Amino acid sequence: MKIVYGLFFLIIFNLPLFAYIDPGTGSMLFSLIMGVSATLYFFARSMLIKMKGMALGKNTAASLRGESPKPEKFVFYNEGVQYWNVFKPVLDAFERRGIAVLYLTSTEQDPFFKEAYQHSTGKYIGTGNKAYAALNVLEADVCLMTTPALEVYQLKRSKGVKHYAHILHDTGDTTCYRLFGLDWFDSILLTGEYQKQDIRELENIRATRHKELVVTGSTYLDVYREKIQHLQSEENHPFTVLISPSWGQGALLSAFGKKLLDPLSETGWRIIIRPHPQSKKSEAGMLQNLAEQYKATPNFEWDYAPENLPSLSKSDVMISDFSGIIFDYVFLFDKPVLYTNAFFNIEMYDACDLDHKPWRFEVVKTFGRELRESDLNRLPCLVKKAAEDEGSSLARQHAKETAWQHIGESGERVADFLLEVRERITSC
Repeated sequence: MKIVYGLFFLIIFNLPLFAYIDPGTGSMLFSLIMGVSATLYFFARSMLIKMKGMALGKNTAASLRGESPKPEKFVFYNEGVQYWNVFKPVLDAFERRGIAVLYLTSTEQDPFFKEAYQHSTGKYIGTGNKAYAALNVLEADVCLMTTPALEVYQLKRSKGVKHYAHILHDTGDTTCYRLFGLDWFDSILLTGEYQKQDIRELENIRATRHKELVVTGSTYLDVYREKIQHLQSEENHPFTVLISPSWGQGALLSAFGKKLLDPLSETGWRIIIRPHPQSKKSEAGMLQNLAEQYKATPNFEWDYAPENLPSLSKSDVMISDFSGIIFDYVFLFDKPVLYTNAFFNIEMYDACDLDHKPWRFEVVKTFGRELRESDLNRLPCLVKKAAEDEGSSLARQHAKETAWQHIGESGERVADFLLEVRERITSC
């Protein structure tokens, strides 16, 4: 933080006292200061990571497998088990074509290791700095990942990788990543055409190189779509409310806490509380405190399972915030939602540099009921009204058509694009 303050005051004190900074320029300036400061802060740690990576050998991926150094054709990196369904359709598409992939994962129990792939191999490379040490000296033609913030913090572009592709893990706005989340990728694989405009606008504002933007659909939703066919229906299904927030400042549980849960605890309905996976790391104290307060509440269930599909399927109404899970719920099950985004701090996200709100905040108004703090004392009534409202189904369908294109085709489309990229690379 000393670096942040130092850079801020250095710039401010060198401006004329009468200088005026318009809101758009101010936002850009703030973003620049934060980005530069973060880069400086992590510089020393980055150098240490690279030194550790060098100890693993010239080609980390090959060294991990005990092979002679050579660039990999395709490398996929999965940072967490929750993203397995993003990669599976692509791995399956490569397997059908008999093309090898090196799959690196930061999850020791990654589902990949239970698959019977003949052409792809997988390696656990650890978490945190240990994983970055391997990735920062990787050699590959194409590297695919869900992890954002390439070249921003510890995760750097390796000189041995010719093309970095980012694949989305939800169908929401690409500008709702933390600052500079996608700036330094070579390509972004999108779920809907609507996502292109904001990326291009940010590129023009920040004068960054234009990325390849390809609409391939949603791989993980394609997986869920198939899995739904095999879900068993509940007998004597109780009315169920799913609370599924994002994490961090302004997220549902941290913003409302007991004010949200107390009214629901008295309903007798089944209440499934499914915190965001990151909450277990960043907000463990808050979650532990809430769990302790409601440990004697028989109708409360806490769900920390890696996959959210069972809870989505069992619920009748969702209460959330600005989380992308709203769209999973709406697109897969066509069920109603209540939401709050009043505490969303846009300054932390790429969208702060745009002059309009992200798509997700506008479209959710067409099919969801906004939940304000003043509404919490009559929350059960609002939940019932939402469950009985059939009029928003058409709006939910329109949102689905906008944000989830090429349904059922995503794995093949991603594979087509990555193979095309490598062909271009090798023909140069």
